[in-house]
Amino acid sequence: MKIVLREHHIIGLGGYIVELRTTFRNLIVVNHTDEPIKLEVPVLNDDWIEEHEALGLEVIPVMDDSDYLVLFQMAKHKLDEERKALEGN
Repeated sequence: MKIVLREHHIIGLGGYIVELRTTFRNLIVVNHTDEPIKLEVPVLNDDWIEEHEALGLEVIPVMDDSDYLVLFQMAKHKLDEERKALEGN
């Protein structure tokens, strides 16, 4: 199955991760590009991160001891700053 992540958008993939096969409990995926990108789901193993970073995505793994909300808000703030810069041009 595939999910399309629109240009300059962010998504959390918590419900699409097979946790028994991965070292993280959630993923935050950010598309900084000007094109939509297809994500392959479900996330079956840790190699998924490298495969999707090669497509130009920023992938932030959320570990058991990490605060998902803080990581998401930091990535969203960075993305919002990029959007403002793009709109200003």
